[in-house]
Amino acid sequence: MKIQRLGTIAAVTTAAALLLTACGGGTEDKATDKAADKPAASGTSSAAPAASSEFTSLSGTAKQNKAQPKTGDWANSPGKPQKWVQLSAASAGALSPVVVNGAGFTLYRFDNDTANPSKATCNGACATTWPPVVVAPGGRIFIDGVKKSDVGVVKRDDGKLQVTVGGWPVYRFNKDLRPGDTNGQGVGGTWFGVTPDGKKAGGGASAPAGGKSSVTLSDEKNFGDPSEGLAGTGCQNVGRDDSASSLQASGTVKIWTERDCKGTSKSVSGNIADLASIGFDNAISSVRFG
Repeated sequence: MKIQRLGTIAAVTTAAALLLTACGGGTEDKATDKAADKPAASGTSSAAPAASSEFTSLSGTAKQNKAQPKTGDWANSPGKPQKWVQLSAASAGALSPVVVNGAGFTLYRFDNDTANPSKATCNGACATTWPPVVVAPGGRIFIDGVKKSDVGVVKRDDGKLQVTVGGWPVYRFNKDLRPGDTNGQGVGGTWFGVTPDGKKAGGGASAPAGGKSSVTLSDEKNFGDPSEGLAGTGCQNVGRDDSASSLQASGTVKIWTERDCKGTSKSVSGNIADLASIGFDNAISSVRFG
């Protein structure tokens, strides 16, 4: 009788244990259930800038953060995704303040883009003349004189992450050859240096007082590439004689049909999508500034 009772008790105990396991009453299962109950991280809308998890922002310059030499902005490779980029509030030419990168090159914004939501519209040939500032996924953005809340990234049509300031995608200008150049200021009436809060540097003026005039000459109508830029003072001969079919000028410049500012001339400013309209298609040999 004692043996039969013990067998009955063991059977009941085993059944209860199996029932408890089936109901998920174990400690490990409870922990799993609690984790599953946590809400999933919200996704990022395709129309909005990429989430901050796409990059890391760090206060201070690249040098202060001991960035590796010959990397990031220091490598000076416009348009290529970098492991890090730097955004610094600075002065360049007549623009103050204006944002420059780690190598000291001026950064620009484009009126055809949008800031809310962030959207980059300069693609293809445009992005050759105006290389976007792009950061590799998970890369770092060093901020120096720019508010962290004003810095972000947005996914371009090609999938790259472009840096934004105040929501505006930012770019370099391929006619800026040296740190501190501002040859892109006012080009086409749509390109301007960007301030630390995303506004137009210089108040959006095409030719800031005391600044340099500049001109971009394009071989094709409607500002297509290839193109070349000139800026400064006095007379300058163009690199490709009698090749321009359109131009974009910040300020007023005088174009000439012969080298050394000789022959027939005409004063121009702003955009001229077809130089044939003023009798200068494939006819510009030199430009006078100032």
